[in-house]
Amino acid sequence: MEKKTVFSAVQPSGVPTIGNYVGSIKNWVAMQDEYNCIYSLADLHTLTVKQVPAELRQRSYELLALYLACGIDPEKSIVFAQSHVHQHAELTWVLNTITYPGELQRMTQFKDKSRNHADNINMGLLDYPVLMAADILLYGTDVVPVGIDQKQHLEIARDLAVRFNNRYSPTFVVPEPLIPKVGAKIMSLQDPDKKMSKSDENVNAFISVTDGTDDIVRKFKRAVTDSEAEVRFDEENKKGVSNLLTIYSLFSGKSIPDAEKEFEGKGYGDFKLAVAESVAAVLAPINQEKNKMLADKGYLQSVLKKGMEQAEYLANKMIRKVYKKIGLIEP
Repeated sequence: MEKKTVFSAVQPSGVPTIGNYVGSIKNWVAMQDEYNCIYSLADLHTLTVKQVPAELRQRSYELLALYLACGIDPEKSIVFAQSHVHQHAELTWVLNTITYPGELQRMTQFKDKSRNHADNINMGLLDYPVLMAADILLYGTDVVPVGIDQKQHLEIARDLAVRFNNRYSPTFVVPEPLIPKVGAKIMSLQDPDKKMSKSDENVNAFISVTDGTDDIVRKFKRAVTDSEAEVRFDEENKKGVSNLLTIYSLFSGKSIPDAEKEFEGKGYGDFKLAVAESVAAVLAPINQEKNKMLADKGYLQSVLKKGMEQAEYLANKMIRKVYKKIGLIEP
């Protein structure tokens, strides 16, 4: 049976959190044998917010090194920078012509980003979902790994695929969401009602994938719990403790019921330290490997070059088909 195609991308706009690792990168690694995987550095998407050019370039290399250190294999997957494949921008323009302004103005992310960047509300912020749809549709993507809160963006990609297919004849695959059953959402350590975010102003609210053991222990020690001093999973009444149990389960490999038994009769101090140690044990070797890769820019550039050539081959086939369908003269 032919493998299905997966596409996913992450912006090089700050260091990923353990939520990004569990919800995205770890799942990407696991998918490589089962799917045709296409993974991108979504560097064009970052431009909707003001960037320092040298920092953006460095963060892109760091994110690539992190992908590889986590186990994404350029021999199994296509790994490339979005900006290296010009067909992403070309398909965005075509899709813009069948997208309605009202659809984009309703997008949650546009409203959020407009609030957070009131001094820079630009067309890119509004058009962001169309570029995302182009990213996905360009490769005949069957499934897209998404968090529960990202389904809205995939919906617009699905709507545009159906709309184009109805107008011009079947061209695009209508992609399906793939939502991880466990760990789709790791919450803030300081406010367990909020998703953990790398852009949180409170640095104690999130664990970055690049945090060292001392920082990890310090942040978990300060994590919000409750006054009961009982390690029990109850998302309604014990949100902070339940979040820590989820993290412990994901990083230690133990089930939540086993973790509850392990900490029966123990205080939150012991529990928080164990959570911190389980996270540090996973992240330390990843960071070691990432730093080794960053020291070899030539290798990272060779990965991007190979990925660009593979992605461009597929993207060019799709864009030629699209241009022909809409009536443009073939070169």
